Amino acid sequence: MLSMLQSLYEVGGPVLVLIIAISTFTLALVAFKYWQFRTDHIGRLKTVKAALPSLNRGDDKQAHAILANSKHWLAQLIDSALPLRSREGLIPRLETEAEQILQPYESGFRVLDTIAQLAPLLGLLGTVLGMIEAFQALQTAGSQVDPAALAGGIWVALLTTAAGLSVAMPTSIALSWFEAQIDRERAMAEHAFTVLVTPTSEAREHTERG
Repeated sequence: MLSMLQSLYEVGGPVLVLIIAISTFTLALVAFKYWQFRTDHIGRLKTVKAALPSLNRGDDKQAHAILANSKHWLAQLIDSALPLRSREGLIPRLETEAEQILQPYESGFRVLDTIAQLAPLLGLLGTVLGMIEAFQALQTAGSQVDPAALAGGIWVALLTTAAGLSVAMPTSIALSWFEAQIDRERAMAEHAFTVLVTPTSEAREHTERG
């Protein structure tokens, strides 16, 4: 490992080593977030969607039967709110609880966003420093310039930019996917809470008669 870091340092300087370290951290963070989302069924809204018709009809027993066995946070939250569906101010309470539940899943998003923006800039910094060294060598060589050596210095300098972009693009894609999953969760939660407290007129009549 030490020899590999030394080789990277010799090729691209400290900036390239820093980009490699950031890429390793990013990969670990993305893997953790993906495991977290899969383990807690984030984005898997099939059970909640299946319970919506029962909620809309005011059939609490059927809705409970569908939601009770689900491990999804939204299914559990709606199931616990079924006895309170006629209480005023229920939606703001449920929305607050939903935000508290979703907050841990959004942790790390700002770090990923920062990495996606910072990695290309680090790559550009490495390229600028490499180009400065290449032109300093060109000045030192004077009239005895070796075009091959100059070209080699330039491609090594550009290597850091390529490395920075290689880190930034996958990070941006992963962050967009995570954010899309959370947006789906929020949209479904808002819809489900509205259906919970405002069932159809037929359901209200059935509830009043009961």
